[in-house]
Amino acid sequence: MLIRPAASLILAITAASYAQAQPPAPPVPPTPTEIVGAAPAADWVAIAPENLLVMDLAPAADGAARQVVIQLLPAPWSQGWVGNIRKLATAHWWDGTAITRVQDGYVVQWGDPDAEDKAKARPLPPSLLSVSQGAYTLTAGAAPALEGPRIADGIYAAQARFYHGWPIATGPGEAPETWPVHCYGTVGVGRDMPPDAGSGAELYAVIGDAPRQLDRNIAVVGRVIAGMEWLSSLPRGKGEMGFYRQTAERTPIQRVRLGDAVPGLPTWQYLSTASASFARYADARANRRDPFYVRPAGGVDICNVPVPIRQKP
Repeated sequence: MLIRPAASLILAITAASYAQAQPPAPPVPPTPTEIVGAAPAADWVAIAPENLLVMDLAPAADGAARQVVIQLLPAPWSQGWVGNIRKLATAHWWDGTAITRVQDGYVVQWGDPDAEDKAKARPLPPSLLSVSQGAYTLTAGAAPALEGPRIADGIYAAQARFYHGWPIATGPGEAPETWPVHCYGTVGVGRDMPPDAGSGAELYAVIGDAPRQLDRNIAVVGRVIAGMEWLSSLPRGKGEMGFYRQTAERTPIQRVRLGDAVPGLPTWQYLSTASASFARYADARANRRDPFYVRPAGGVDICNVPVPIRQKP
């Protein structure tokens, strides 16, 4: 009877010793969202308001304001079209135009509904440049050095990297071409059949899976950074390729302005793609190690590494 307490004490000491001998549990790997949330203020880059395009749609049925904010692509890619877009916004050319097309899983398109009717079409500002399809890409000598992690890009390009927060694809060879890619939210230039390359007066935003087949075939000029829900939730057009058949189906555009002409516009920032925080974020997107996941993928598509964007806290 006297042995039992001693035996219990020995077992307790042994269990405690065993517990102390075990290595501590490894820390839970952070999620991509947690990595972004922990990024220091120095890793965030302000987007100049003059590089934003602000589109106000007619209010929703419940009276809610519907504002879409688009960041314009930085130099040196697509600058002929981007320059035209700046001129069109300054001239208030889009004010009173409309959303003309919503194709499910593909794009939302806007511009002059009467563009195909020469008698009714809005005249374009005479200062717009005529841009050729050769400007869809840049040769190696004209393109700046890219930054951030290298991402294998499957059948579409040799690889993809980043430039000042934008995903850029690179072709094969010693002097490869480079070009901006089509991802969800990308804004591009509507055009007619080649060799027409569009002026920038007709624009679209991608609302479905990344249509990478459009790369190098249509000009990329920006991306939606706020208000995407107002575009992706619009009723789908019933006409060919999602165009609206009736005027009443279209969503009116009240105004489109450059960001520096919009009073009280918040300051927007992107996570620097040259930062260590972004490198950790991209690795976490490619290799999810947080508890929900069973097996890291070991790779990621360039469009599945969306550059984090936020309003300045």
